[in-house]
Amino acid sequence: MTAMLVKRLLWGIPVLWLILTLTFFLLRAAPGGPFDQERELTPEIEQLIAQKYQLDLPVLAQYKNYLAAILQGDLGPSFQYADHSVNELIALGLPVSLTIGFWALLVALIAGTVLGAMAAFYAHRWPDLMAMIVAVIGISTPNFVIAPLLILWLSVHWQWLPVGGWGNGQWFHLILPVITLSLPYMASIARLVRSELLEVMDQPYIRTARAKGLSPLKIMSQQALRPALLPVVSYLGPAAVGLMTGSVVIEQIFAIPGMGRYFVQGALNRDYTLVLGVVLVIGVMMLLFNLIVDMLYRLLDPRVVDS
Repeated sequence: MTAMLVKRLLWGIPVLWLILTLTFFLLRAAPGGPFDQERELTPEIEQLIAQKYQLDLPVLAQYKNYLAAILQGDLGPSFQYADHSVNELIALGLPVSLTIGFWALLVALIAGTVLGAMAAFYAHRWPDLMAMIVAVIGISTPNFVIAPLLILWLSVHWQWLPVGGWGNGQWFHLILPVITLSLPYMASIARLVRSELLEVMDQPYIRTARAKGLSPLKIMSQQALRPALLPVVSYLGPAAVGLMTGSVVIEQIFAIPGMGRYFVQGALNRDYTLVLGVVLVIGVMMLLFNLIVDMLYRLLDPRVVDS
């Protein structure tokens, strides 16, 4: 296990370097600059701004300086948020996105597993049909459709929950964005659990358990569910990153100051350092979550060997 952890961490270094390098040069190759939308500036002021942010240097020199700053933990100044560094902006947005993502992942995992297990338990009967209809709706309906409908029903019509905002993270501000963000993942997990449970329930050792007189519910909960969760664990890696880093659509609709919102604003305003900082954080989280998923996979299936 230790050798696997060390190997994965060492492999993560060139992966992050490649991601940062590609993003750096693609941003520089895109038309426009970080200050093109400003009012017309004099050449002297433009030169001073370029010197302040090292934009007057050759691209390779900028790249070298940026990598040197990254190694020191400095993500650089933001071009558009003049009073904040990228480190400060990520420190403000990341906890918000992580909070929403954590609860959305928990809701998706629990509700999706229960829904999929119920569908498999009542396979080809009306509870299975209803569960799969809910799953198909959750997968096929975009977030930007679900979110306004929830706001219309729960906030405007019944006035049970606030329309949007963060509200310092109070639980009633989390309900709508968490539900909206978790629905597609919940539906995918439900479909995975159902299909895997139906396959596992045909295995010889399950038939042996039936012959011994164990109840169907006990067989499913004690013997079939654990191996059926292996594909779900594999799915949780990329799903956790997508949830934890927040949804751009969700944060825009509900006016949540998360990291996804900063990423969009940075991309639109050509805020190179902000976009690079967010990409770096997402890359690190992707590597960490995939590593955690591999460890959980080994706990659920000890037959997996180090590779």
